[in-house]
Amino acid sequence: HYKKQLLVSVFFCTPLRCQSDATEQQIGEVHNQLIAMPQVKSVQFVSKAQGLQQMQKDHPEMTQGLVNNPIPAKFVIYPKDAQQIDTIVTQIAGLNDKSIESTCPAAPGTSAAKTTIGRECGHITHRVVSVARYLWIFVLIAFAVLLISSTLLVANTIRLSIFARRREIEVMKLVGATNWFVRGPFMIEGLLCGLAGAVAAIVLLLLGRTIFLGHVVRLHEQNIHAWPFPFHVLIILGAGLLLGAMGSGLTIRRFLQV
Repeated sequence: HYKKQLLVSVFFCTPLRCQSDATEQQIGEVHNQLIAMPQVKSVQFVSKAQGLQQMQKDHPEMTQGLVNNPIPAKFVIYPKDAQQIDTIVTQIAGLNDKSIESTCPAAPGTSAAKTTIGRECGHITHRVVSVARYLWIFVLIAFAVLLISSTLLVANTIRLSIFARRREIEVMKLVGATNWFVRGPFMIEGLLCGLAGAVAAIVLLLLGRTIFLGHVVRLHEQNIHAWPFPFHVLIILGAGLLLGAMGSGLTIRRFLQV
């Protein structure tokens, strides 16, 4: 999901930093050049008025007392691949168009300045993508370890339960109990173990959402894109029941010879 939030912004000149605003013709020419880049998926234009409106919404204290609109118009570029952002920024920095102030909200103007900004932004993007990739690998490894550990924990619980009731199982078989009649209670016990773990995870997630996430969302509401909480609950419940069924099923198949 992080790749969809890595964007490139191209800011145009304003009278505060250049001699005049970028003209519609210059904006149109830059738009055509951006669309022609093979690494670009789409381009969105944000006018000065729209930029000021967004600033007033996100940071109203910073817009109090403004006489003129200092927010530059910009293009927001959506790349096809987050790893191509450094290439996009380098190409933009090389455009021979003085209406472009910068490719990042930093120093103004010339081609040399834009090239420097392009290298800096590309380097930062490369680091973000690399860190996110290693973080994703770590999450996958941790998920696999927790998955195996949870399955083994349920399996060991069912195995101990089978061992403790081995005499009862022998008696049940002697009086003609069917295989599924004997296996049923242990399957239910495994499902209950998985359900208990899922409920505990949901409670911890709810506490974290109430205590921590609320503060983060208030600070960065426009940058937070999360799945609905009920969707997480359904996933956790389903995963808990599945792990319980897997653990109990494997144990019953191996240790319960009925």
